[in-house]
Amino acid sequence: MYIIENANILKDRQLTTCSLLISDNRITKIQPCFNHYRVMKMNVDPYIMTPSFVLFNSKIPYKESFQALKNYLIDHFLLKGCTTMLTYVDVSYENELTEKFKEMKTALVGSPVDFIIGIRIPVRLITPSLMRMCKKEKIPAIFVEVEEPGQLENVPWGWIREAIFPFNSPLIPKISSSQKKEERAVLSKWKGIMVKEKIPSIYEEIEENQPLCTAILNKIGLYPQRASLMHGTELSYNLYLKGREINNVDEVNLFHYHGDRLVVTVHKGKIVRTGAKVLFKPGYGEHVKVQTPSYFSL
Repeated sequence: MYIIENANILKDRQLTTCSLLISDNRITKIQPCFNHYRVMKMNVDPYIMTPSFVLFNSKIPYKESFQALKNYLIDHFLLKGCTTMLTYVDVSYENELTEKFKEMKTALVGSPVDFIIGIRIPVRLITPSLMRMCKKEKIPAIFVEVEEPGQLENVPWGWIREAIFPFNSPLIPKISSSQKKEERAVLSKWKGIMVKEKIPSIYEEIEENQPLCTAILNKIGLYPQRASLMHGTELSYNLYLKGREINNVDEVNLFHYHGDRLVVTVHKGKIVRTGAKVLFKPGYGEHVKVQTPSYFSL
């Protein structure tokens, strides 16, 4: 048990200073100070603290050599203060789902960062039977490749809604390159159908390699277990050197424009990056099993 003192936690452009009581690599209590505790204390006043990030990346080279995968995970995640990734496998036919999902899960066993695996499907695969398979495998994110928005009108949405329930994996749009010019119109149609049919979904595309916002994390069942510093959550955080130029910024700006100030990343209570040095811990990452998407009410 120990205390992290004077933590300047950044959330929604606001810095809140508090102290965290840590036990078994989890936050057990948060309050302004712990004057009467006789345990080791760590003063982090010179830094800004953020939860470690969750990034979406669909290009994980999991079929390449372990060295190639290792270098990719270091460059795209650990050096950027990310300790959890969301990715997907492409599924073109229903009977591929279980095998492809298992293949990626097995390939990422040595990952130093936690991972969540979704699937990407064409619109024609939005079927009750596939939704039931997703529910059985507890797949928390279903990316849908939308090529022709008219296809969405042919889906039996009432049956889909019943098949998804109660796990309620959200459907997430991926606009195909042929529709990029019509992106706003396609997304507007997508949102209209999702709202009307009461389908668990995200209404915009998820940007690659950008910290996922709280609303998206909640939809896929990761919040507040990931990317938060709250009572009961695991201890995963970043420390940035304080400075005038990073006053009044949010976490996304900190991630994109002040990476040079990131000095420490901690994952589940263990330091995984200090300065420019990454402490690569193969297998320290785990496959995150989502229990219920959208369970936490925002």
